[in-house]
Amino acid sequence: MHTPTDSHDSAGTAAEWTSVCALDSLEPLWGEAALIDGVQVALVLLPDGSLYAVSNQDPATGSFVMSRGIVGSRGARPTLASPLHKQVYDLETGECFTSLDYVLRTFPVRIDHGTVQIQVREQAERGAQSEPAVVEFAAA
Repeated sequence: MHTPTDSHDSAGTAAEWTSVCALDSLEPLWGEAALIDGVQVALVLLPDGSLYAVSNQDPATGSFVMSRGIVGSRGARPTLASPLHKQVYDLETGECFTSLDYVLRTFPVRIDHGTVQIQVREQAERGAQSEPAVVEFAAA
């Protein structure tokens, strides 16, 4: 599924949102991977309905495995631990709690009429695209 829609970011510049999947195709506490114009994104839905989009690439190893990470929390902060070496990242900020050397890239995500949409920042930086975004969703 792919449907880029225009919006505006906090600076007032045009920002493109890309529809990825239906919200009901995500399972709480289970990561799913999506490929948006060559950028791998991991989607994480929490039981309270909070939804996060982070890079699927493990900052420590470069492997694309974060969608298979371990969902948890540090206090009130939702986290995702790498399935390889167990570095723990804040899902909201990408900050690594276990090493200052790593940061997990985060992406703006929203739900529009039951559809998960992600804003891959590079799309907004490149400006308007002549072709629609290409999205692949790997459902479990």
